[in-house]
Amino acid sequence: MENKKPLLSIRELKQWFPVRGKRGLFVKANDGVSLDIYEGETLGIVGESGCGKSTLGRVLLQLYKQTDGETIYYGKPIDDVAPLYVLDIYKNLERKSAKTKLELKKLEALEAEYAEMEAKLGDADEEAKKPLYAKLNEKNELTKKAMSEYQAIVRLVGGFYVAKDFNEASLALVEYFKVVLARRRTLEKLKKVQLERTEAEFAGNQAKAASLQKTCDDLENNVLQGFDAQRKARQEAIDVIRAKYADDEEFQKYEEMRDDGIDLARLKYDEMRLLREELQLIFQDPYSSLNPRLTVGQILAEGPMTHSYFKHNGERMQEYSMELMEKCGLAPYMIHRYPHQFSGGQRQRIGIARALSVQPKFVVCDEAVSALDVSIQSQIINLLQDLKEKENLTYMFISHDLSVVKYISDRIAVMYLGNIVELCTSEEMFKNPLHPYTEALLSAIPTTDLDNKTEMIILEGDIPSPVNPPKGCKFNTRCRDCMEICLQVQPEWKEQVPGHFVACHKYND
Repeated sequence: MENKKPLLSIRELKQWFPVRGKRGLFVKANDGVSLDIYEGETLGIVGESGCGKSTLGRVLLQLYKQTDGETIYYGKPIDDVAPLYVLDIYKNLERKSAKTKLELKKLEALEAEYAEMEAKLGDADEEAKKPLYAKLNEKNELTKKAMSEYQAIVRLVGGFYVAKDFNEASLALVEYFKVVLARRRTLEKLKKVQLERTEAEFAGNQAKAASLQKTCDDLENNVLQGFDAQRKARQEAIDVIRAKYADDEEFQKYEEMRDDGIDLARLKYDEMRLLREELQLIFQDPYSSLNPRLTVGQILAEGPMTHSYFKHNGERMQEYSMELMEKCGLAPYMIHRYPHQFSGGQRQRIGIARALSVQPKFVVCDEAVSALDVSIQSQIINLLQDLKEKENLTYMFISHDLSVVKYISDRIAVMYLGNIVELCTSEEMFKNPLHPYTEALLSAIPTTDLDNKTEMIILEGDIPSPVNPPKGCKFNTRCRDCMEICLQVQPEWKEQVPGHFVACHKYND
């Protein structure tokens, strides 16, 4: 999407679950997913049951600890989290940089071998090309391995990746991180004191509120002046190193690759909790996802109290909960009712209100309307649309219903057996589908338009097992356009036309 800033950038994401009692076997629920999710958009995810849609949503929220790959979050500055993986890269910059450079040299040599082999076998038959396909698989795997760690380092250190004096550069970056970490701890303490002050003001204890305000001022002054002075000193040390390479074109090149993204996959549990309020989930089943022993007010209070919006579930919290209920189409007087006293549509509104109670930036809607009657689905979808505009939200909308996804989504990604096979705008997806699987899904949509009715494409056979997927393209067992290369090599994820990505050998040279 043009002029849009990514909120999440996913690269080669994998989520494998071990098969109980079968050592070495894994269910490959997500097996190399790459895409960007932009601020303010609704990204629809569609595919048959078992393709990995819901798993992908939960992995992005780190409810499952992902097996491999990157999930880069841009909703918060990395300095506000100060994750320890950053310190590890800073401390071991020379060793990690040398390792990635070695991997990139191996990749360069392998690419040369492949190009030479391709030139020799260019006009050969498919059987003779099998060694070429094996070499292509080897090249693709090494590319994923080499680029992953390389990009993680360059994203953090920029031009320091090619600095000659690693010890000096590493020391400056480590000292910088220590200042940032101290700042984060002070900000956490400041948030707790601010909550205490607010509660004192609400209770009418002005003396306590004034005392706590002084503590807040001292902490803010510490953050703004004390740490900023230290950070300035560290930054000056970093700038000295940058000045050494002012005329080095390669160093300027790498400085442009530096960004402020947080790799959620590398965060510790406590670090992820700092971001949990910004990344929320609306569940599929509006009944089983709600605790039957809690009232609506208690359900809505859990998140804000956990994240120190309120100290206890008192009058302020109840006012906040009733405002949430009104936003989501529920009468405030229902705040003391239990989930079994509501209809399915009302329970889903409670689930939506709970997700929004901590003011998130990104919400995964996991089959959020599939358990509801068709008449209620449209109400919930319209509610989600309104809330998106009012609260400036970004959605991942997971569904198997293409007609629903078409209505709510800005872009649509089609998943098959753990991989995204096609991604483009909603309009483009229905006008010009490229992948054979997408064509089959669209042909199955019921229509009353007899003039534009297309022949239904029957997908023969069952979806292969995610434990032992087919070699090459995973769709080759059901594809009517299958070629020899499809049986040997997994297709590359490529942008065929601006904004339209597809993984299919039909469109590769």
